Amino acid sequence: MNAATQPIEHAFAAAGISGLPPGAYDQFLAYLGLLQRWNARLNLTAVRDPEEIIRRHFVECAFAARQIPRDIGTLLDYGSGAGFPGIPIAICRPEIRVTLAESQGKKASFLREVVRVLGAATDVFDGRVETLPRERKFDAVALRAVEKMELAIPVAIERAQRYLILLITEASSREYLHLATRVSPELKWCEPIRLPNSEQMILSIGTIK
Repeated sequence: MNAATQPIEHAFAAAGISGLPPGAYDQFLAYLGLLQRWNARLNLTAVRDPEEIIRRHFVECAFAARQIPRDIGTLLDYGSGAGFPGIPIAICRPEIRVTLAESQGKKASFLREVVRVLGAATDVFDGRVETLPRERKFDAVALRAVEKMELAIPVAIERAQRYLILLITEASSREYLHLATRVSPELKWCEPIRLPNSEQMILSIGTIK
């Protein structure tokens, strides 16, 4: 075990996350360093303590990456912000071609730098998802901590061919799942999965039949 990556490896092991691709922990370590440096001038995340970033952001998103269906080949991270959940998904599931959509230019620049440093086969779209070419569709669209979720969900459904993936609070799940099902009645929701290190956050996966 690399001494520098030990805190990440221990946090992942405590959450039952194992079997990551070679070099994954080194990629998370590099990602953490970039987050801390860029967070000094950009408000990427309100969480500043590195152990809390690992515990709350990395673990949650990596856990979700291990839970999402195996037949996903392309995924859109809608409103990626600091790269959650898209970058952890790209690290943990390198077979998935992830597109990070972020409309704020400075945050998109950060995401491009992360992709460059990690050497990830990941795309960054600098703009609103609504402005993507109409033919651009993805096997799955994921949303986590997106502003105006009630407006984002219908747009996400237009881009999703097979799955809608929501990382949301249990308290908000009834509202958001009901909204999504109204927009797309063919959505069938799996049993929600509680995310580690949180009493509130759940993973909800909707399959588009």
